[in-house]
Amino acid sequence: MKSARWLQEVRLSVELLLAHRLRTALCLSGLSVGVAAAMVMAAVTAGAERRVVERVRALGSNLVIVQAAPAARVAGRERQAEVETRLRPADAEAIVLESRRARAAAAAVIRPVLAHANGLRGNTVLLGTTVPGLGIRGIRVAGGRGFDEQEEREQRRVALLGRRVAGSLFGTLDPIGQRVNVGAVPFEVIGVLAPRGTDPGGTDLDNVIVTPLGTAMRRVFNIPYVHAVYVQGHSLGELDALAGEVRAVLEQRHPAAIGRPAPYQLQNQAVLLRTERGTVRALRNQSLAVGLLSLGLGGIGILTMMLMAARERVREVGLRRAVGARAEDIRRQFLLESALLAAAGGSAGVVAGLLVAVVSALVGSWEVVPPWRIAGLGVILSLGLGLVSGILPALRAARIEPAVALRAR
Repeated sequence: MKSARWLQEVRLSVELLLAHRLRTALCLSGLSVGVAAAMVMAAVTAGAERRVVERVRALGSNLVIVQAAPAARVAGRERQAEVETRLRPADAEAIVLESRRARAAAAAVIRPVLAHANGLRGNTVLLGTTVPGLGIRGIRVAGGRGFDEQEEREQRRVALLGRRVAGSLFGTLDPIGQRVNVGAVPFEVIGVLAPRGTDPGGTDLDNVIVTPLGTAMRRVFNIPYVHAVYVQGHSLGELDALAGEVRAVLEQRHPAAIGRPAPYQLQNQAVLLRTERGTVRALRNQSLAVGLLSLGLGGIGILTMMLMAARERVREVGLRRAVGARAEDIRRQFLLESALLAAAGGSAGVVAGLLVAVVSALVGSWEVVPPWRIAGLGVILSLGLGLVSGILPALRAARIEPAVALRAR
């Protein structure tokens, strides 16, 4: 019996809302735009956070990165190094031996180069590192093979090509077994790397040629120093302590001169991840504020519409009260109309937000993650907002006296 009465009241509420289609549509649009805006912003920020995590992890996992500091310029000297030249491959070995939190470490040289092969040439980056360095940096071979420790010891001229370098120099031709020249030094291509994307600085990690460390240092650049040391910890939570241990080892091996900065810089992957996530979190909070503001405006629209309905339907309320309707029935009727209006607006906003998010992902360069939790929360908040907005009109309508209402024009 109760279910039948509820269905009748719902059907009556829908008929009453459809009786004023333009007003109902305007009210729905205000609320749906608010929910859709919150959905789109949430989808974009979720995609941005995922991309941030992927870019940080593209560098490797659980890393403390030691980089050679920019070299001080000396007036009057023609040829000057771009970075400090005190880091050595032995520093990586010392860090592993003296730091209990260091799982592994690898030295690396990194420098832009001009590569040419197959009659084509292009600017790329040469990365020289060790066999453990491949694993530390998360460098995987998709085709061919990686170099081994014997090739590293013998400083063999073997190379692994990033996906973009392989495509630009060889096109559709299989580069395995082919020759590529880095500057004037020829290399045999033994492998093609799996895609890695970009790092937090926007550097294309697929535009790289990877060679054994000694080969790059001696045969290509002819330098005794390295540009970076990558230290891998056991977990992300230990990186702050690991960074302290790495700094202590390096201070002992390379003490800074009085009044001069250290010849190296430390970059903690955990700190980098927290910083990047903090930026995304600030964007998410701003989008949440915009969404709540839009929902509030939508609630004001529902309140205004229901107050107008309470004023316009005085005779209807009086007639219903005269034939036996209770004040509770009138309150429930107005609350039901308000809730239906809010639920419809929230649902329409969720659908519109998801559609815009999907279109943005297909058309634009943004990575978008559909925020299903925000979708459910949007409908629930809209429904709650509709009930709250309908309380005052429901109370006013329920207080109308039948005799006064029937005399109203």
